[in-house]
Amino acid sequence: MMKRAIAFILTGVLFFALAVPMGALAQKKVTFTLWTKEGEVTGGVLEDIVELSKEFAKSRPGLTIEVVSYGVEELRQNFQAAAFAGQGPDLLWTVSDHAGPFVAMKIIKPVDNIFGKDFLKEFVRPGLECVELDGKTWGVPISVGNHLMLLYNKNLLKTPPKNTDEMIKVGKELTRDLNKDGVPDQYGLVYNLNEPFFFAPWLGGFGGWPLDGTKPTLNTPAMVNALQFVHDLKFVHKIVPVECDYDAADALFKEGKAAMLINGDWSLTSYQTPEVRKKVDLGVARIPMVSQTGLWPTPMTSGIYFMLPDYLTGEKLQIAKEFVEFISSDKVQLRFLEKHMRLPATASALKNPKIASDPLLKGSADQMVVGKPMPTVPEMRAAWDAIRPNQEAVMAGKMSPKNAAKAMQDACEKLIREMTK
Repeated sequence: MMKRAIAFILTGVLFFALAVPMGALAQKKVTFTLWTKEGEVTGGVLEDIVELSKEFAKSRPGLTIEVVSYGVEELRQNFQAAAFAGQGPDLLWTVSDHAGPFVAMKIIKPVDNIFGKDFLKEFVRPGLECVELDGKTWGVPISVGNHLMLLYNKNLLKTPPKNTDEMIKVGKELTRDLNKDGVPDQYGLVYNLNEPFFFAPWLGGFGGWPLDGTKPTLNTPAMVNALQFVHDLKFVHKIVPVECDYDAADALFKEGKAAMLINGDWSLTSYQTPEVRKKVDLGVARIPMVSQTGLWPTPMTSGIYFMLPDYLTGEKLQIAKEFVEFISSDKVQLRFLEKHMRLPATASALKNPKIASDPLLKGSADQMVVGKPMPTVPEMRAAWDAIRPNQEAVMAGKMSPKNAAKAMQDACEKLIREMTK
């Protein structure tokens, strides 16, 4: 994933639904800071956030909005550090699984009383459920889904594989060393091999899941089998690159050098630019059913959310409330659907006929149906941190799946104990 921090300064006017004379407001200058994780996504999403911020600020003289972009993990780490110092942003635009650790650290506030029941009822239940903890709602959905799926280049593969046996078969046929130098120039499949979020669908397809409630379930036959499966894609079937992170997979697919790619709904528009379309005729399908189990892989589903820092009060809280309401309007929700293929979070916008008529959106929605909500409990952070190094060891050929599964379980249990001290 890209790791960068980009700041955009937007000036406009501040409006409050408060009994304050407009003349007084016009004299007051306020800087409002939004941190977003969208900078690691191509396709113009970050630029659109900046443009929307300009639109919001246009009729509010005196308001300066600073949009700062981080990678997902950078945002989490930086906010945790900044929040404890009381120097963090005024609003977060981030992923649902940040809710768990942020709630545990008491650095975000529930939104129920800020927005009210009528406003929250406008959102689809699955979107809200992802950020409900301890009987409270800890975020406002921006879009739902945020899930992985199979993308394929119809110039290389006319029909997507229905199961993993087919995927391996066509993957072998489409992994080619065209210049005979001993290194493939084209691959059957590419994806972020070492990232646990990209491994989760396979774990689900083998009947496993990282947590049962708050209890880690990592040392299981399902985990061993799933690790063996992804290991074999690389070392036995050789249909994926020897080294492949997010950016490498993205580049290979855009260059027409990969038939299939596992990536998320956030990436769809980046594969439809005029330049990419010269080499890629994009198709979307479910990640193929696991032949050994007859189960569909289960990508984690959630969404993108606004979260409010616990220290936010007064004028800044009012600005945050109005900005969230602005982005939640049907007009903006449908703008994100049409420009970025993000499934809307509001029930009214989700009924838009474009979703059923567009094959890419339809494919995305079809994949989301077999996904599973990402756990938002704090223990999920421990699971991610326990899985990552051991998954990397398996994919480097340095650890057996059986030993890795045990190491994951031990590490996760230790991390949870440390969290609860």
